[in-house]
Amino acid sequence: MVAQSVPFPAPVAAPAGPWRAAGRVLIGNRSAMTALMVLLLMAFSCVMAPFYAQDIAHTDPFTSNVAGSLTLNGHDVDIMQPNDNPLHLGLSPVGPTWHASAYLLGADSQGRDVAARLLYGGRNSLMISFSAALLCIAMAATVGVLAGFFGGIIDIILSRLMDIMWAVPVYLFAISLSIVTISQGLKIGPFTIESDNLLIPVVIIALVYVPYAARPIRGRVMALRNAEFVTAAKSLGVPRWRILLLDILPNVSTTLVVLAPLLTALALLAESALSFLSIGVQAPAASWGTIIQDGEGLIYTRPMVAIAPGLAIVIVVLALNILGDGLRDALDVRETSRKGT
Repeated sequence: MVAQSVPFPAPVAAPAGPWRAAGRVLIGNRSAMTALMVLLLMAFSCVMAPFYAQDIAHTDPFTSNVAGSLTLNGHDVDIMQPNDNPLHLGLSPVGPTWHASAYLLGADSQGRDVAARLLYGGRNSLMISFSAALLCIAMAATVGVLAGFFGGIIDIILSRLMDIMWAVPVYLFAISLSIVTISQGLKIGPFTIESDNLLIPVVIIALVYVPYAARPIRGRVMALRNAEFVTAAKSLGVPRWRILLLDILPNVSTTLVVLAPLLTALALLAESALSFLSIGVQAPAASWGTIIQDGEGLIYTRPMVAIAPGLAIVIVVLALNILGDGLRDALDVRETSRKGT
């Protein structure tokens, strides 16, 4: 008799983890991937601001140049030119040349290269908005987790504090804090942050949006606190700190990831508004909001000064919202399972 070989069962692949599965769904979302590429391109362009200003445009975007000139198509052109009115009274900055090496988007009222300032301003705007979003998430997560997990008097105190902050309109709250900090800086214990430090708008913007992020986090934690696996862990005598670290926080992390793009978009809009009102980023630094303010008086003669940063804000905010929608769909278990069926 010939012995028959018994086939070994084929190895079963381990199921993909939730983050890996979410990553696959996100990669398959063309809109979200396009938005991510746009954000990365904008960030990379702003990071390359010194290279563009020094090696391509050969200009200093922070120095007034009203008496200067540029070479365009072999001809010297004054940066400040007579107005186009019948009497040719007053001077207006040169408009867009559409040449990367010579005032691509024109000049502002002080003869500074708008394109170079746009990139430098984008560095500050993006840095402030991303930093403020991260700080806001950290503070909101602390408040939401403590209030939702421990409940009782801790929940009452934190919730009432958040309600008080919620009752004040966001921009009114931010403007009030900005006016105070601009006049005397920001003192945190033994440390003092000067009024022109970019940390001030980061802290202000993060603080005013904490109630809006803490509330959904608190609700998520309260739902998890009553879940069966948490109840089972409590019945087995697992310490509360261990339940908080190993059971609650990992399940809240998806909510934090989904909130990140939305808070970044809100922070960018808030920073631009504060800088436009001269209570955000302070000179000589620039941001997209300050550049829009520079172009306010040129809106009828050189509208590109204000349109360029405004368009950049619109693109970034739209991309962040699309990316946020993609993250929400990818990290939502019900949505993912429904698509897989």
